[in-house]
Amino acid sequence: MSAPAISPQRRRRAFVGAISGHLIEWYDYGIYGFLAVVMGQVFFASSSPGVSLLSSFAAFALSFFMRPLGGLFFGPLGDRIGRRATLTIVMVLMAGSTCLIGVLPTYAAVGVLAPVLLVLLRCLQGLSAGGEIGTVTTFIAEYAGPGRRGYSTSWLMVTAVLGLLLGSFVANGLSAVLGDETMHDWGWRIPFLIAGPLGMIAAYIRLKLEDSPEFQALAEAGHTEKAPLRACMRWRRALVLVFCIITVHASIFYLVLTFASTFLSNTLGFGSSTRFWFVIVAASTAAAVMPLGGAFTDRYGRRPFLLVTAAMATLSMLWFFLAAPGATPTTFFFPLMACALSFGLYASSTYATMTELIPTRIRSTGIAVAYNVPVAVFGGSAPLVAAALIESTGSITSPSYFFVATGLLSIAALLVLKPSDFERSAEADRIAQHRAAQEVAA
Repeated sequence: MSAPAISPQRRRRAFVGAISGHLIEWYDYGIYGFLAVVMGQVFFASSSPGVSLLSSFAAFALSFFMRPLGGLFFGPLGDRIGRRATLTIVMVLMAGSTCLIGVLPTYAAVGVLAPVLLVLLRCLQGLSAGGEIGTVTTFIAEYAGPGRRGYSTSWLMVTAVLGLLLGSFVANGLSAVLGDETMHDWGWRIPFLIAGPLGMIAAYIRLKLEDSPEFQALAEAGHTEKAPLRACMRWRRALVLVFCIITVHASIFYLVLTFASTFLSNTLGFGSSTRFWFVIVAASTAAAVMPLGGAFTDRYGRRPFLLVTAAMATLSMLWFFLAAPGATPTTFFFPLMACALSFGLYASSTYATMTELIPTRIRSTGIAVAYNVPVAVFGGSAPLVAAALIESTGSITSPSYFFVATGLLSIAALLVLKPSDFERSAEADRIAQHRAAQEVAA
């Protein structure tokens, strides 16, 4: 049975609706990272700036460890009740929790209750983000159809970068306009409060979308998976492959888009203007090459491209840290850009690869589980691990061991990835579509 026909108008509406919500989701989730220094000072009392920053990064990392739990809840929900409804729910949860951070009392006002409330809201953000990625990737991939999944899902990564860039512009722009003292007093609240109305608009747009045709066909025939988590256990090899492929995706993502900002200022001593423009240029470069990489793998295949770019990412992260001692803005620009370019190319096709390794009936659940765990372990913890390694060893090159290890793990997975891994998923979809067609015809 062929994929259900989709009008260009419906495809475009679904794409814009999902992407716009994803942009806001990443703005909401990422704004904390750009305000990590201020949040450490406001919510975590310590005589040591390093300890305050570590505490702030710990709260950042903790929210990532909630992502697998969010995936375990919302992933199966997406496979049972549909992609659209789940996307709307996680959008409301993210926007609400982000907005509430903007009205929290500080440590100076209520003491230890302040960081407790902050951590609770960051955990809610983590639950939302964990439910978002599997569902929105599945939604976009199923609307794109075979032959365009690389290009279409690459725009999710572009949107994630743009959401973080939006957060960077808002946070750094406010810092420049208001000054450090005002940002510390109350200015930090504004970026979080903006999330409320933006999130509600995005949730409304998502509510008006139609579910993906592949899911609708299964639902109409009564063939949706009733126990997606249990069914995922029959796809352990695919889940492990996705887990390992995502490790370097996760680590280099947060190296370029969150940790680099703090590293440039706190460790290398670069000025705020240099830090701002370096991160903006790096993020923009990564975003610019993502659709190109996705389109390339649609035509020529995923595995060889991912293998080459994973090696590039590993080497560029090693260069990033080895170039740090004694670095100047001129000398450090090139290793940072190497990381940005290899990140953009590698991340362009990881989402499409996930959707093609896991069949439709459990796709939202499978991606949510296999993606969120490595993101929590190797992505969200990356700034914390890097800062802790520098603090404990006194060497600014020490985080290279962690980041290079993530690259080697992904390279190993890509070396064992086989065409039959994709064929097994495609065959499962063909069988499910055939049964659904028979049910509808009957």
